[in-house]
Amino acid sequence: MNEKEHLRQATFAGGCFWCMEPPFEQLEGVTDVTAGYTGGHATNPTYDQVSTGTTGHYEAVTMRYDPELITYDELLDTYWRQIDPTDKQGQFADRGSQYRTAILYHDEEQRAKAEASKQALESSRKFAEPIATAILPARAFWPAEEEHQDYHKKRASSYEAYKQGSGRAAYLEQTWKKDPEGRLTPLQYKVTQRNGTEPPFNNEYWDNKEEGIYVDIVSGQPLFSSKDKYDSGTGWPSFTRPLDGAAVTEHEDTDNGTARTEVKSSEAGSHLGHVFDDGPDGNQRYCINSASLRFIPTADLEQRGYRDYLDLFKGRQP
Repeated sequence: MNEKEHLRQATFAGGCFWCMEPPFEQLEGVTDVTAGYTGGHATNPTYDQVSTGTTGHYEAVTMRYDPELITYDELLDTYWRQIDPTDKQGQFADRGSQYRTAILYHDEEQRAKAEASKQALESSRKFAEPIATAILPARAFWPAEEEHQDYHKKRASSYEAYKQGSGRAAYLEQTWKKDPEGRLTPLQYKVTQRNGTEPPFNNEYWDNKEEGIYVDIVSGQPLFSSKDKYDSGTGWPSFTRPLDGAAVTEHEDTDNGTARTEVKSSEAGSHLGHVFDDGPDGNQRYCINSASLRFIPTADLEQRGYRDYLDLFKGRQP
């Protein structure tokens, strides 16, 4: 099979396409991003034509991605964090139909995921106004002129001035800086907020042997110690117990058709993984996603605000 045959396509309209390329280009698993026009009636339109707002086209980006490395859900999570989804008339300083937001789905699976993602955003009540982003079937996509491709690289200073001057940068900073989800990578968001699971043997801490503690990636709550970590052979970080029994909560999980016990952090409610009764020496096995954790080595405990846990590595409980 040709190495490109398994790639899939995703298309999003989020206002000025100059600002929509960089967030997707930096994602692992996205192979290329193209700025262009879609959704309208004009054939092979120009930038000047689309800018009149009379062609029916959106400014948009389309991309190819490897579903083995990044999911469509992760692309959706990235998309929402680049726009004002409540704006019906454009985006920030750019007004007109060509600057409205839309998710252009390429198959029924993408449509269903887009609808579910939009509903989840609505239900979160993060925004006071209704979500105005349209979900539409993808149509012919016309690449923009070469001068508009990778504008952020070709004319970096002009791009930064535009992003700041349009109000986009300030809005995104204000909207997401205090929100833990806005600081998460797509994988961290998927795991902690949507009960996802990262790949075994291909995650940050499964074979980490350094001394220190593991804290909740969202809240910073101390959860596990390296002293209770062991190699379970599963490819995920495994612990015989949490630092404190009150640090985690347990919940019944039947999502995969079998009864399991889900583990969440008690403060932020982050999905961490699952607990099983097959640990060493009759202990439990807390099978945890690396994406849910941040590791604090012993040398950094005091500086990072975890001084109370230094005694744990001197042979005494904190």
